Formats: sequence, C-alpha cells, structure tokens
Amino acid sequence: MIELLNKTEKMFGGLGSFLLLWITQSFSAFGSAMTSFAFVIWSYEKQGSALTTALLSICSYAPYVILSIFAGALSDRWNKKITMLICDSFAAVTTVFVFVLLRMGVLEIWHLYILNGLNGLMNTVQQPSSDVAVSLLVPKKYYHRISGMRAFSNSLVTVLTPICAAAILSFAGIEAVIFFDLFTFSAAFLSLAFLIRIPSGGGEEREPVMKAVRSGLEYLRNNRGILDLILFLAAVNFIASMYEAALPAMLLSREEGGRTALGLVNMCAGLANVAGSILVSFSQPPKSRIKVICNGLLFSMGTENFFLAFGKSIPVWCSGAFLGWLFIPFMNASMDVVFRETIPVSMQGRVYSARNTLQFFTIPLGYFMGGFLTDCLFEPMMRRMEPGSFMVRIFGEGKGSGAAVLFFFLACTGVLVCLIFRRDRHIWNLEKKR
Repeated sequence: MIELLNKTEKMFGGLGSFLLLWITQSFSAFGSAMTSFAFVIWSYEKQGSALTTALLSICSYAPYVILSIFAGALSDRWNKKITMLICDSFAAVTTVFVFVLLRMGVLEIWHLYILNGLNGLMNTVQQPSSDVAVSLLVPKKYYHRISGMRAFSNSLVTVLTPICAAAILSFAGIEAVIFFDLFTFSAAFLSLAFLIRIPSGGGEEREPVMKAVRSGLEYLRNNRGILDLILFLAAVNFIASMYEAALPAMLLSREEGGRTALGLVNMCAGLANVAGSILVSFSQPPKSRIKVICNGLLFSMGTENFFLAFGKSIPVWCSGAFLGWLFIPFMNASMDVVFRETIPVSMQGRVYSARNTLQFFTIPLGYFMGGFLTDCLFEPMMRRMEPGSFMVRIFGEGKGSGAAVLFFFLACTGVLVCLIFRRDRHIWNLEKKR
C-alpha cells in the first residue's frame, strides 16, 4: 500500500494525496449540502417563516464563531488526520439521528437546531485542521492552482446540490437524500483513514492553549493588512448571510417562483462559480491579488442583489445570480494565496481560527437580521402598500415583495462597503510583502 501511494505521488507531481483528499472530501461535502438544502425546503414549507429557516444556519455558525479561536490552538497541537476523522464521524452520527427521528415521524424544527449546533461545533475543530493539512500536502508553487481547484469543487457542489436534491426529494423523498449523504461520508472517511498520509509539521508546538490563542491574535494585531482584509470579509459576510436568509423566502413565495425557481437560481450561481473556477485553475497568477479581491467583491455586490430586487421572473433572477458569482472564484483564490503566502505554516492553525472568529461572527447575525427584517419589517410594510403605488410597481406585490426590498437595501450597502475598504492602505500594503 505504501509503495502504491508513493507511485501515485510521483505520477501527479507530489499532488496525489491532495487530489484524493480533495475529491473525496468534495464528494462528502456534496452529500452534506444536499441534506442541508432538503431541510431548508422542509422547514420553510412547514413553518413559512424566513427567520425560522434562517435559524438553521445560525445554529450551525454560532458555535463555529464562538469557539473557533480556541479550536485553532488545539488544532495546532493535535494530529490533523485523526481530528478530521473524528469530526466527520460525529457529523455522520447526527445525520443518522435525524433519519431515525424522521422515520419515527417525530422530527421537529428544534431537533435540527440542536443537531446543526453540534455539527457546527465539529466543523469548528475540523476547519483549521483541514486548512493546515492542505498546506502540508501541497508544494507552495501549486497554491494558486489548488485554490482554483478547491473553488471549482465548491462551485460544482453548488450547481449540483439543488438539482440533485430536488430530484431525489421529488422521486424518493428526504430519506433517500440522507442515505446518499451517508454514502458520501463513507467514501471520504475510508479514503482519509487508509489511503492518505498527511505529513507532520506546521503544528507541533505544545504551548498552553490560551497562550496559543493570544499568539494568533497577536499576529493579527501586528499584521494590520491581514486584519483589515478579514474585517472587510466580515462586513461582506454580514450582507451575504442576510441575502441567504431572504432568498428562499422570496423565491418560494413569489407566484413566478417555487422550488424550481430556487433550484435554478442556485444552479446558475453554481455554474458561474464553475466557470470562474476553471478560468482560475488555468490562468496565470494576477499581478495584483488585492485588486482582484476588491474588484471581484464590488462587481458581485453591484449586480446580483439589484437583479433580485427588481426582477420578477426566473430568467432575470438567474442572470443576477450568474453575474454575482462569476468572479467570486477569482476573489477566493487570491484571498487563499495571500493568507497562505503571508502567514507561516507553523502559525496557520491559530491565525486561521482567529480569522474564522472575526470573519464569520457576522454570519449568524446576518442570518438573524435577514430573517427578522424580512418577516417583521419589509413584508408587513409591503402588505400595507396600496395597489399601484410606487413601491408595488418597483418591487411587486404579495408575499416575497418585502424580501425584494431587502435585496435593494443589501445592494446599496454592499457597494458602499466595498468602496470604503478599497481605500484601505493597509490592505494594499500586502502587495509589498509578497
């Protein structure tokens, strides 16, 4: 077996282990994404509330945000492979538990809240281990390429998830979606356990946990460009999570919408990601990664939300989704390379976890605000509007029109945030350090 692994590594230029890890983990992520998509539809059709559905994501992200800063310090001390195996196994157990409750006919939305919270806790520990494992498996000269490849797999998952989940839901039910999720987990688990060797390194220090946490925060304090870049993404994540919270509410409620509309919009976003990821994977590294990051986010914020706000048909919504996500892979690849080239491997677990806390703490807040503003402010506001009024002519009428108003607000806010951070000199100074 060891001899076969060595031959595989040579065949793929030292990327054999990474390729196997990338393919199997992406396959597992596909199964998990299908289950999450199925339960979003299940919860909204059961409750009819954007906030209730958004709480599924809030419960997933809350432990991730709160505990992530400690998880990186622990990740730097623990074996990366064992950590990933344990976290994946725990997630599979929670999926089995959901299946049992579903078969018994007693599954409630609050069960999903608890289980999503537990899965979020496991993801908190797994994420920094996975990020450092990639750095250990991949030679530095391939960072740009593997960033594009990872973006491609994430995009492919985005494309296939709504199509496959909706098809399986329609023909075989939610139980079949869960079975597929468990199958993908098994493939990823067995591959990681028996076929992938992750080198030691980048995390062998045994300093106390709190000292390790402080060292991660200290690194960010002393590297203002990285810190400001993280805060930029935190602001964007706040806006993007409000978008995610309101999207199912608008598309599932509109007369022109429904499951098909939600699936098609998500599919177009994924297709844009796939197209962008392929271009990134085969393109030369850009001269200015900071320019790619800033301009990519500005274009995204200035297109998709406006199309969703003013559009009243599936083609318009799909066009907005495609334009809004086309350049995100370029942004993600540049961001990934900036972090990997700037932050020493020995510090990455701690710094990535501090980054995760700062960058992602806005996501549960955004999901809550998106659901709250849709249910409690914009939808009631649009219901009070007179037929034929200016707001009704622009954003439509009936349920879902309030979410359209929210998308207009998000578009304006997103463009403003991008323009403000684009002028941050500390972010641009990162170009000089590379």
